[in-house]
Amino acid sequence: MTDLFEASGLAQSGPRPLADRMRPARLDHVVGQDHLLGPEGTLSRMLKTRTLGSLIFWGPPGTGKTTIARLLANETDLAFEQISAIFSGVADLKKVFEAARARRMGGTATLLFVDEIHRFNRAQQDSFLPVMEDGTITLVGATTENPSFELNAALLSRSHVMTFHSLSIEAINQLLDRAEQLEERQLPLDPEARQVLVRMADGDGRSALTLAEDVWRASALDEVFDADRLQEIVQRRAPIYDKSADGHYNLISALHKSVRGSDADASLYWFCRMLDGGEDPMYLARRLIRMAVEDIGLADPNALVQANAARDAYQMLGSPEGELALAQAVIYLATAPKSNGAYVAYKAAMRDAKSSGSLLPPKHILNAPTKLMKQEGYGAGYQYDHDAPDGFSGQKYFPDGMDRNVYYDPPERGYERDLRKRLEYWSKLRKERG
Repeated sequence: MTDLFEASGLAQSGPRPLADRMRPARLDHVVGQDHLLGPEGTLSRMLKTRTLGSLIFWGPPGTGKTTIARLLANETDLAFEQISAIFSGVADLKKVFEAARARRMGGTATLLFVDEIHRFNRAQQDSFLPVMEDGTITLVGATTENPSFELNAALLSRSHVMTFHSLSIEAINQLLDRAEQLEERQLPLDPEARQVLVRMADGDGRSALTLAEDVWRASALDEVFDADRLQEIVQRRAPIYDKSADGHYNLISALHKSVRGSDADASLYWFCRMLDGGEDPMYLARRLIRMAVEDIGLADPNALVQANAARDAYQMLGSPEGELALAQAVIYLATAPKSNGAYVAYKAAMRDAKSSGSLLPPKHILNAPTKLMKQEGYGAGYQYDHDAPDGFSGQKYFPDGMDRNVYYDPPERGYERDLRKRLEYWSKLRKERG
């Protein structure tokens, strides 16, 4: 069914990759972005008026950002111009803007598609603003990075952000079905191997078609590959994981929240995803220490001991042996009782410390190493707690002029059950002796 597909318009001087030959010719041939292109999709609604504002396409590779931008230009009768922020500078932008102005004088508007727009610096991003505002161009920028962090506020305020989703298993299978129709042959894979290929694509349609093309190249007549043979042929595609970008922060967030949520299995999964993506194990060790004090705290004081021990073990053993110690700490932290009592207490005490000025400690708890200080009342009336009944004097330790505040309110979980009982007992003694 070759009518489903259209050449991309690129030079035809040599063999074209399958993914290029399969570029959709119409928006309703695009798979996997129904929230944008379905009957009630955001872009579909815009296209009913046949006018577009400037757009930012945000999403992972291979989800159709470039293809949809090209088709939008066709749908709205705009001239399509494409540049990449990786290879373009100020001079290139000036040429593009001048060409767009010339087209506009001739009655044709321009859709400018800027791939990897986040690669432009702030000043370069600002250069788009005048030509967006006067209608010289309709900007469609594509980025794999979170535009909230990577794009100017001024540029974002003039654009509508469209979020692209990784292709689902169903969408990838639909692409492979179309590829088989175009090639007029089945992929030489048994059912399990086909699903392995789908998972290898990792939601990237371009990658799925590239993998399929590799399989066809490697197969002999009537040969069918199983999953093991497939992995030997195509090797293994590296996971999408950029240690300096959203993938990094998304996965560490997933790990932290899984530990906090006491899901040991999910915690191990995200921990291994990060290791498999090339994350520095020492970064993970530091984050585990943070989890031990932020989310477990005194509900299980041994959590911090375990996290520090895992870090030390990794430093001694290195990879891959030391990673098992970190995995053990992940399991320990995930299965430990949870409490943020110490974390909340610290935050509350810090707020008061910042707002209470330079209040001095009460004189009775100050040392008096000199005669003058004794004359000033330093140390007068201090009660030595070890000599008091129950080892507790109940004296005032907050500054004079400041009310006693309660910051630490331990929950009835883990070791903090015992701490709560002690605090309640001391509070009772303090009232009796106050």
